[in-house]
Amino acid sequence: MTYFIDSLIAALELITSFDHSIYRIVATSVSISLIASVIAVILAVPAGVLMALNTFIGKNSIQHLLNTLMAMPTVVIGLLLYGLFSRLGPLGHWGLLYTPTAVIIAEAILIFPIMMNLTITAVNSADPRLKPTLISLGANQFNLAWNVIKTMRLAILAAAVTGFGRAIGEVGAAMMLGGNIEGFTRTMTTAIALETSKGEFELGLALGLLLLIIAFVLNFILSWLHRPKQ
Repeated sequence: MTYFIDSLIAALELITSFDHSIYRIVATSVSISLIASVIAVILAVPAGVLMALNTFIGKNSIQHLLNTLMAMPTVVIGLLLYGLFSRLGPLGHWGLLYTPTAVIIAEAILIFPIMMNLTITAVNSADPRLKPTLISLGANQFNLAWNVIKTMRLAILAAAVTGFGRAIGEVGAAMMLGGNIEGFTRTMTTAIALETSKGEFELGLALGLLLLIIAFVLNFILSWLHRPKQ
């Protein structure tokens, strides 16, 4: 018990002293996850809105595929992308392996089905009169989708925040594709795994506490977005 308390005190000292090495890892992790989230939002939100607003052959199959991808282990995504990006892989000449770009691509793929599914749920929960009203006013497919996005913007923003939270907590694919290179691809989760295995429990605990703080902030934002309207 004394060991844990001493480690916790040391971890808090590292955080409050604004240790450069810790906050560089935090900055790397946040920037990678933020870029991945922006990419995923740009792709997932329009796809989710269009899928929710339209009926077509194979829609149920796509929904089942999205549900399957949401449950896919992250190491599987890392393994597939590693095969593509490795020197002998079909995209090896791009030189993406062990770069932030590879981690960003992995995280974007990881959170895409989450954001798309949450967007579909948000649109399906909208007022059922919204779509026929917009159509009666002469809205085309683009205007229909845009007005639905504006109407459901808070729910869609919640989907984006949820995706970011999932991305920043990713470890499997980030370790495989980023290589945990200090100052380059070392994220909070991969650093925690590394430092703990090295016996640097205080540093790992400090990063874990910062990760918990970020998770708390994200949950606070989600609670605020889902608060009952007055």
